[in-house]
Amino acid sequence: MRSRFEPDRQLTARMAVTMFLLGLVYVAFIAALIVLLKSVVLVVVIAAALLVAQFWFSDRIALYAMHGRLVSREEQPELHGVIDRLCATADMPKPRVAISEMDLPNAFATGRNADHAVVCVTTGLLRRLQTDELEGVLAHELSHVAHRDVAVITIASFLGVIAGLIVRFAFYSQLFGGRNRDQNTAALLAIVMAVSALVYALSFLLIRALSRYRELAADRAAAMLTGKPSVLASALTKVSGDIARIPTQDLRTAQAFNAFFFTPALGPGTAVATMFSTHPSLERRLEALAAISVELGEVA
Repeated sequence: MRSRFEPDRQLTARMAVTMFLLGLVYVAFIAALIVLLKSVVLVVVIAAALLVAQFWFSDRIALYAMHGRLVSREEQPELHGVIDRLCATADMPKPRVAISEMDLPNAFATGRNADHAVVCVTTGLLRRLQTDELEGVLAHELSHVAHRDVAVITIASFLGVIAGLIVRFAFYSQLFGGRNRDQNTAALLAIVMAVSALVYALSFLLIRALSRYRELAADRAAAMLTGKPSVLASALTKVSGDIARIPTQDLRTAQAFNAFFFTPALGPGTAVATMFSTHPSLERRLEALAAISVELGEVA
């Protein structure tokens, strides 16, 4: 799919490198599980089934987890209108439109390709933003679809998901079934858990390195499409400030989808926000948008 969103060769190169490295880790991971569990068919079938399920149903999984639902033009005429205008400007297919009944102000795009994409906004975001600010946020999300990095992040996150599930399974298996096992079985489970933990750590770091860059790329693409980087900066500042006031319990519910959000669901002063965030810092994003304002000669 070609669109009028500004292409980003660096993003494309980073996605290719990330997928290549994750592919190597994934192959090594599957090989290690086959050696340890001594069942090629079982490991391959389970891994393939999980990958297909996550890739094929990623949009439904995300909407379900975020309490989202698809909405018609009659239900949300203004939201559909903004997306219609942006898609016409960008010359791209219109994604499905969804609403999440959450006070957390945010938005995300998901789906395996442009023809099966979904853009979802929370009711908290709709209440807080002006129309031009909402346009900037939605342009940011649509750029993820146009650049195909939504699909890449979906696939890339799969390895971390399966590794994390295996770590949990091995841990609880050790915890609750240890008395009924011999030492060899216990040692095998410990090795599986260690390998899975290593794979999870590697995928965690690779995905976050890509995710931070793709957010800057989406900010730039949205600012160039709308011609209003200062408006996007205003929306970003407003949303980030309001997220800091959302109850911690609500933030924890949403944190599993931080890599897909417009801005991360993290409270202020969190170590994760500075060390392992899926997004660049607010200051870094505002600096980049200010530079684009100068580049475009935007008048405040």
